[in-house]
Amino acid sequence: MNPRSMTKLVIGLAALALLAPASALAQERTVSADGEATLRVANDTAFVGFGVSRERRTRAAALQAVAAGLRKVIATSERFPGVDPGDVITGRISIGKLHRGERTLYRAGEGIAVTLHQPKRAGELIDAALGAGASGVSGPRFFVADTEAAFRTALARAFDAAQARASTLAAKAGGALGAAITVDEGSGPEVFFAGSADGKSTPASQEASAPTRPGRSAVTATVHVVFELR
Repeated sequence: MNPRSMTKLVIGLAALALLAPASALAQERTVSADGEATLRVANDTAFVGFGVSRERRTRAAALQAVAAGLRKVIATSERFPGVDPGDVITGRISIGKLHRGERTLYRAGEGIAVTLHQPKRAGELIDAALGAGASGVSGPRFFVADTEAAFRTALARAFDAAQARASTLAAKAGGALGAAITVDEGSGPEVFFAGSADGKSTPASQEASAPTRPGRSAVTATVHVVFELR
């Protein structure tokens, strides 16, 4: 290669070296924004707990009395509209000694958890269980059964919110918003179940005929999106 050709090659390589950083910088022009959306969803499911407790002179008699009472409560709950097979689950069995004056008695107890897919009828279910022999009630607690579907909808709205914010920033910067480069989901769905009772067991006499309103739950999603800035 002659000296003149060598000189042209060196000058060409130097020019490319000067242009490369500017080109890379242009490709790195981005704009990012956070988006958040909260979706209010009607509660479609209720959770209710029932307890049966009995006092007898012996442990065996107390356990037998509880078993008999609980079978009636289970049968009543399983027949109730909106309670599907597998929606009734038994809980822990307890038994303890107590004294009534000079007498020694044994108190046994056991509970069940019932999932109800017609939450507006939770009050009716409570009445039915109490009529069947339940001695205590926990709930009702209302919630959304399929929170994942609600979260996906909220997630899409959160992305739209991030895109709208990024578009505003891009316009102020004298550019235009391009395609999304990266999308980061937040920590996951944040669900606030509204319209729920405190979950504490209440004596039967205070819970009969209680009105119930399922209410709505709030599902929140957040995203962080990086867009191309043109």
